[in-house]
Amino acid sequence: MSERETKAKGGIRELSPIDVYKLLPRTNCKECGEENCMAFATKLVNREVSLEQCPPLLKKENEKAYKQLRELLKPPIREVVVGVGDRAVKLGGKLVMYRHEFTYFNPTAIAIDVTDEMSEDEVLDRIKRTENFCFEYIGQILRLDMVAVRSTSNDPDKFKALVKKVADNTNLPLILCSLNANVLEAGLMATPKARPLLYAATKDNWREMAELALMYNCPLAIFAPGDLKLLRSLAKTLIAYGVEDLVLDPGAFAGDGLADTLNNFTMIRRACCKRGDELLGFPLLGVPMTVWMEKGDVPEEVVKWKEAYVAAMLIVRYADAVVMHSVDGWSLLPDVVLRQNIYTDPRKPVAVEPGLKVFGSPDANSPVMFTTNFALTYYTVASDIENAKVNAYLLVVDTEGIAVDSAVAGRKLTAEKVADAIKASGIEGKVKHRKLIIPGKSARLSGEIEELSSWQVLVGPRDSSEIPKFLLEKWQKQT
Repeated sequence: MSERETKAKGGIRELSPIDVYKLLPRTNCKECGEENCMAFATKLVNREVSLEQCPPLLKKENEKAYKQLRELLKPPIREVVVGVGDRAVKLGGKLVMYRHEFTYFNPTAIAIDVTDEMSEDEVLDRIKRTENFCFEYIGQILRLDMVAVRSTSNDPDKFKALVKKVADNTNLPLILCSLNANVLEAGLMATPKARPLLYAATKDNWREMAELALMYNCPLAIFAPGDLKLLRSLAKTLIAYGVEDLVLDPGAFAGDGLADTLNNFTMIRRACCKRGDELLGFPLLGVPMTVWMEKGDVPEEVVKWKEAYVAAMLIVRYADAVVMHSVDGWSLLPDVVLRQNIYTDPRKPVAVEPGLKVFGSPDANSPVMFTTNFALTYYTVASDIENAKVNAYLLVVDTEGIAVDSAVAGRKLTAEKVADAIKASGIEGKVKHRKLIIPGKSARLSGEIEELSSWQVLVGPRDSSEIPKFLLEKWQKQT
């Protein structure tokens, strides 16, 4: 089967490690850190390592094999980098259409807009709120990614001043937005080495936009609202012109056209992932902030809510970047949490390090509880203990990132594991008692735990929110 046929049948995921191994030096030199070349090939297919980690492959005599491997491992969706330095954002790079097939890379970038007709105070406030947005979710810090600088005045001087002000106040990557090439060039002159995303090339201005993209080495967005044939044609033209880093915007219609919008995004992603259409194999940009252009007499809170759900639909339907207007935490939070859930690796449950965790200032008489190392379970339990201001020890048992009930059913949480965790944690040297509070959902293990650990087991609540009440009513009586 050819490389193109492999991609057309569903993407890079169907590659066998043998296909990759045949093109490696096969010296088993271990310079990559793996035991042999087959192990390295397997990790290449699983996207756990990069080609550059094989030093022999980078030698001149292996140049042909290196190029073949790069082509073989190339994702159906090209990866495009916006910005420079540590804050640069990678768009695209997807290997499959559906998350359950493999995993998604490069989470959807969320940009907040500013315009050259906003007051200086408003611009600075929006930048600050974008920079400072931060939410901790199951151990992950969720943030916003970019600033979209829009020219609504069509005045090159105003736009240049705005771009300079934004660049002076944030290191976040920028999207420079105008259909006027002269305006965009003025913005680029204010920050010539920032590598912003230029928005956007159309059927009327593509040549001028292409010249800017090539001159300043910037990625370029193509805008062809509701016309996929034109979008594909423009991509073909710009590639032939020499512009390689493209982003596609098929238009976002938040009103009656929402169904068509989602359908267009889906058809583009299906074309490149399932049919191998390389002209559509670029990151997708969605603009849910178009709801503000259709606002009318609708209250702002309703528009913000509508923008949030349109953004959520676009994130689910393959958008690699979205531009939003609202900076309210309540409207942004659902989208950043949704994004985090979609872009976790389905092959690897989100887990925390097992071991003994300390809450407050526990002493020799403080309660000892246990839970699993599934991140959502752990952080929920930890939050309930912290909110209750309880001094306690929490033993986190390694269940390979699986929740309590599922871990018990799948034998990932056993009495033996709990007993071993007790001994390994050193908790027996920290408390005088030998009483262990176990989750209510693991009650069936209580007898075996007592037998193997010699600890008395107290079956706790099924929901961690009831821990404070349990400790007050049961623990104090036991002690």
